[in-house]
Amino acid sequence: MTPRAWAVLLVLSGAIFLEGLDVSMMGVALPSIREDLDLSTATLQWVVSAYVLGYGGFVLLGGRAADLLGRRRMFLLWLSIFLVFSGLGGLAQDGPTLIAARFVTGVAAGFMTPAGLSIITTSFAAGDARNRALIVYGAAGAAGFSMGMVAGGLLTSIGWRWVFFAPVVMAAGILVVALRILPETARPARVRQRVDVGGAVTVTAAMLLLVFGVVRAPDVDAVLTVATLLASGVLLAAFVAIERRAPAPLLRLGILRTGALVRSNVGAVLFMGAFVGFQFIVVLYLQELRGWTPLETGLALLVCGIDVVLAPTLTPRLVRRFGNLAVLVAGMVVAAVAYASFIGIGADRTYLAMLPTFVLIGIAFALTYGPLAIAATEHAPDDEQGLASALLNMAIQFGAALGVAAVTMVDVAATGGPGSHAGLLDGYRAALVVPVVAVALGAAIAGYGLLRGRRAPIAAGA
Repeated sequence: MTPRAWAVLLVLSGAIFLEGLDVSMMGVALPSIREDLDLSTATLQWVVSAYVLGYGGFVLLGGRAADLLGRRRMFLLWLSIFLVFSGLGGLAQDGPTLIAARFVTGVAAGFMTPAGLSIITTSFAAGDARNRALIVYGAAGAAGFSMGMVAGGLLTSIGWRWVFFAPVVMAAGILVVALRILPETARPARVRQRVDVGGAVTVTAAMLLLVFGVVRAPDVDAVLTVATLLASGVLLAAFVAIERRAPAPLLRLGILRTGALVRSNVGAVLFMGAFVGFQFIVVLYLQELRGWTPLETGLALLVCGIDVVLAPTLTPRLVRRFGNLAVLVAGMVVAAVAYASFIGIGADRTYLAMLPTFVLIGIAFALTYGPLAIAATEHAPDDEQGLASALLNMAIQFGAALGVAAVTMVDVAATGGPGSHAGLLDGYRAALVVPVVAVALGAAIAGYGLLRGRRAPIAAGA
């Protein structure tokens, strides 16, 4: 890890920190945005959903574009677009303009993030150096999610538009440094081949419909949700048929035969869905039931950011000592314990009683986020690192959307008398079962991979 290597890593980690910060800050600012722009609840939801829709719909295309058109080029271009449209969101005077800006910002993040992650996986040699870099990168992303709550509360107290302008300032600084630091890469020879337009159109449309169906599930009839998901499935089937015949496919289907890659992506869906769903319920609990301010809520959750210290210092040592998958399983188990400890929440639980849960969540992130990135990319060839990175980021975004939708549906179904404290608590407690089940399933999947990996040397020796 030379000084220049550290500089590259810090620039790219700054970008993923910015992406997590941008998403997390938005949740705190929503009430102020609604009041200032006079938005309905349905319109307000799309301030968040539009970003997820743009990200989830285009991230797979973004990852492949990084492989075909150049990772540095794609990173710098879409970081610039992220900067511009984040600023336009801060200048918006009505709901439709703000929603459109958030959609394009999400698309930009969908192209920028896999390009940045694939620069790391191709710039650092496989082994300790790459693992350490990925763990630091993962810690930065997790810290962005956790610290965004505090930053959002502080900035919203000044004015909600600063939730959009602050990322502009950060993105501008990252862009200036990235132009000087990021290594130049030759234009891949594969770009001269025929572009898989049919695959790009069908998979993007399928992902848009899939995320749209999940995001809207709590608010529309089940029939409409099923129809949307079926349409997504038809497009995915068409995409698979196209990829089997394409001379230069957007997604080489053989990459999905890698068990470690598939398990890590499923694990990412479950882990991130559990965290975002838990965070959603906790914010409702603290603000709706307990009457805490956004800033108080953000400060309460700040301790979750302990992973920014633990991930780059403790996690690499644990990975070297016990192996990546063992650390990953441990992180999932810690997360399950953390979420389970909150299920019995009462209407008057003190912050000191909640603190162990938040500390455990930070530890779980430190043990899980970076190892997931390692598992998702370590078996992919260099010319498909952008694709592998895109699959992981798509899993993370889809997991976030699925987690919020799942806990919302359970919360609404379990809530008793509307507006009563007992009814709210019943809904929260029932919804908190969802994160516990999700990470327990994630631990089982990662544990299966761990056992399979340990049996392989025995079989080879025999």
